Amino acid sequence: MSAPVIVTGAAGFIGMHLCRRLLADGRSVVGIDNLNDYYDPRLKRARLATLAGFDGFAFHEADVADRGTIDALFDTHRPQKVVHLAAQAGVRYALTNPMAYADTNLAGMAVMLEACRRLEVRHLVFASSSSVYGANRKLPFSERDPVDHPVSLYAATKRANELMAHSYAHLFALPVTGLRYFTVYGPWGRPDMAIWKFTDALLRGKPIDVYGGGVLSRDFTYIDDTVEATVRLLDLPREPSSSANPADWNAEGPDTSWAPFELVNLGRSDPVSVNELIARLEAITGRGALRNEMGMQPGDVERTFSSTEKLVRLTGFTPGVPLDEGLRAFVAWFREYHRIDR
Repeated sequence: MSAPVIVTGAAGFIGMHLCRRLLADGRSVVGIDNLNDYYDPRLKRARLATLAGFDGFAFHEADVADRGTIDALFDTHRPQKVVHLAAQAGVRYALTNPMAYADTNLAGMAVMLEACRRLEVRHLVFASSSSVYGANRKLPFSERDPVDHPVSLYAATKRANELMAHSYAHLFALPVTGLRYFTVYGPWGRPDMAIWKFTDALLRGKPIDVYGGGVLSRDFTYIDDTVEATVRLLDLPREPSSSANPADWNAEGPDTSWAPFELVNLGRSDPVSVNELIARLEAITGRGALRNEMGMQPGDVERTFSSTEKLVRLTGFTPGVPLDEGLRAFVAWFREYHRIDR
């Protein structure tokens, strides 16, 4: 029997969908999640329940920053591929709970890198974020752009993850790929994300908090596209260059390296403003929005816009689920999950 894929953050939004896809493809999966209370753990347990019918799935409740437990799990399951999605998410939460990001995003990443190095894992894929582009103005965001000015602690920890990963790729020839996810949405999504909040408010007749006049835009990317690209990249570990000597390396951009290291944007390359998002959700739900206008929040960026050139070049895949189609699927799931009549 082939070695299982370890997926951390398996009870999370992307993690659950990724596990389902890997299991449906006939792969064995070991899921790890600490089921913390950043948002309602009942949602996380409900996600896990959708995986219970697969024979190839094993779940362990554990914290990725707990080195002893993670090392023991790696020793038991001996993975060859690892997808590290566990993280403390959220931009605004970091303003009042900064140490949660240090503990999970920094210490947790170090533990995963060490475990992968020790077992000589063939490929580590980890979740970075479009947030690393920070205050960048050039559009669309390209992996070759500098990312030196994060505007949130969350973004800073994700950029730190990229740098940590590159050091391990160089020092230990560990193949690592970082995925810069762009505003992933869809059924079983996160309650702290705008699409969930807006849908909930519309269906319950509550006000929507709209920041910065609603002109902020995001490159919303449907979960099925996100998972498809992630699976394809999981099976494409980067090979080291012919020369492992940095002195012999001709830099083509910040995303390239002599080491077996890759950074890839994962977005749809079709940003939509918050105002447009609200209008589309109004049309789908048949409800009018009650708006609570608020100023820009610390850590917010004006726009995100993914270049998909590298993703297409590496995988041949272009994310293509239209926003209206994805929103209809989310709203239908939301009504069913919360038992909200039309």
